[in-house]
Amino acid sequence: MFQPDLLKGRRFLVTGGGTGLGRAMTEQFLRLGAEVAICGRRRAVLEEAAAQMRADTGGRVTPFALDIRDAQAVDAMVEALFADGPLDGLVNNAAGNFISPTEALSTRGCAAIAGIVLHGTFYVTHAVGRRWVEQARAAGGWAPPAPMKSVLSIITTWVENGGPYVVPSAMSKAGVATMTRSLAVEWAKYGIRLNAIGPGEIPTEGMSKRLNPGEEPGARSARTNPQRRAGRMQELQHLATFLMAGGCDWLTGELIHMDGGNHLATGGNFYALRDWTDEQWREARERIEAQNARDRAQR
Repeated sequence: MFQPDLLKGRRFLVTGGGTGLGRAMTEQFLRLGAEVAICGRRRAVLEEAAAQMRADTGGRVTPFALDIRDAQAVDAMVEALFADGPLDGLVNNAAGNFISPTEALSTRGCAAIAGIVLHGTFYVTHAVGRRWVEQARAAGGWAPPAPMKSVLSIITTWVENGGPYVVPSAMSKAGVATMTRSLAVEWAKYGIRLNAIGPGEIPTEGMSKRLNPGEEPGARSARTNPQRRAGRMQELQHLATFLMAGGCDWLTGELIHMDGGNHLATGGNFYALRDWTDEQWREARERIEAQNARDRAQR
């Protein structure tokens, strides 16, 4: 679909780039010639992923271990990246989520999700974006670069219709969607465009174990999706590449939902969990806590 050197000479930052959707997008960017920095909280996971991606693609990938909830750490990472030359694109992929009845949530749990998804996404976007703005101003005015700088954020279809049982995520992703639309207008004159993708179920280890604990990955989509299947990672890779490549710079401020029409047909959320028993919720919490413990052990 894409020329092998489509992204040659481009430099991207992908948050949460060591696992799941972030890693898949990074691999595609590397194969097409981009240089990519990835960041995340688990240093060992990042370094292992970076080494494997270098071996698989021959591309240059640089890992940064940090928590994007730490604004100072974010700014230091971005400063280090710009010291080697300007970035051309940012993918806001890092996120956190888990299912829970909202009345059972702790304030700490809510703050953890909002800290990563809303605040962390803003911190990274602000750190990168203000440097782009400064560069445009220092150039003595704005003329459309080719291609424009691009910010791509991963959101959810729940920004359109709410997310029962994932309320902190739904609230935070809605904030990211509004940030995307707002900055697409505010920063357009500096040669910056922002778009977002709301993917449906594309099975990954983290998503499956925290949002569908105890289920076979993709099984829910096979039952309820209009296309009778879950999404494929390659489909996300292709869409992300199109949005980052600059072939259609007039496309900005858009939320593109890629879920086989699921949110149009079913609401695309977790309302079906209203029928769960207390025992089912207990088992789900235990599986999620066990996965969290495994993740902590890898840091």
